[in-house]
Amino acid sequence: MPTPPVTGPLVTRASLADDLRALGVKEGETLLVHSSLSSLGWVNGGAPAVVQALLDALGPAGTLTVPTQSGDLTDPAHWQSPPVPESWWDEIRATMPPYDPRTTPTRGMGAIPEAVRTWPGALRSAHPHTSFAAIGPHAAHLTADHALDCQLGERSPLARLESLDARVLLLGTGYDSCTAFHLAEYRIPAPLATQGHPTPDGWRAFTDVALDSDDFATLGHAYERDRPVTRGQAGAAPCRLFPVRDAVAYAEHWLKLHRP
Repeated sequence: MPTPPVTGPLVTRASLADDLRALGVKEGETLLVHSSLSSLGWVNGGAPAVVQALLDALGPAGTLTVPTQSGDLTDPAHWQSPPVPESWWDEIRATMPPYDPRTTPTRGMGAIPEAVRTWPGALRSAHPHTSFAAIGPHAAHLTADHALDCQLGERSPLARLESLDARVLLLGTGYDSCTAFHLAEYRIPAPLATQGHPTPDGWRAFTDVALDSDDFATLGHAYERDRPVTRGQAGAAPCRLFPVRDAVAYAEHWLKLHRP
């Protein structure tokens, strides 16, 4: 059977940077990017070319931030994709390697965040489950002091992105991946959950807000209906661009009304 032809469009570093500028990405701004490499088309150079295009559009005064979560360092009792036998849980906890911001890979984030994580000069926050990586002048400020019991709240990079008037870029992804909405969960009455992670001294438990993104697609649809969201395209990828601060404020109001 013949190999199917490559489908496009052909995307290059330069063409993608031009598309990002046309969308409204500004030099010098701070950007939180959620991305899908496959949505862009055929990218010459792959994920590194996308990272370089983002940095080109932001310029040397801009800061690129991405989520670099490592869900495989969570409690195996909660794993669903796929679940593992209960008889394995204790041994998994006992032998799981501790989080290292320099070497722990992302899980389920895609090729672009993984490229950012390993980029020269990139910094990464310390949370074993919900870290962020950043490149640029604000990288150290954004990634410092990420509290263990505050995955995506006031002592996480999300709150610092909000304080810097950062914007969110959904690059071929939907609102179900919009991490910024989680910051609103810390500002409403929300259930808590006990979680755990490996350390050099063994398994350690901590308590934090029970994060839930199941209704984020619905929340995002309402946000886009009610608030100004810049929409466009980069390569073949549909894109949305909007302020972190505005999205969090809207989500806080919406979640109070729509969650029991």
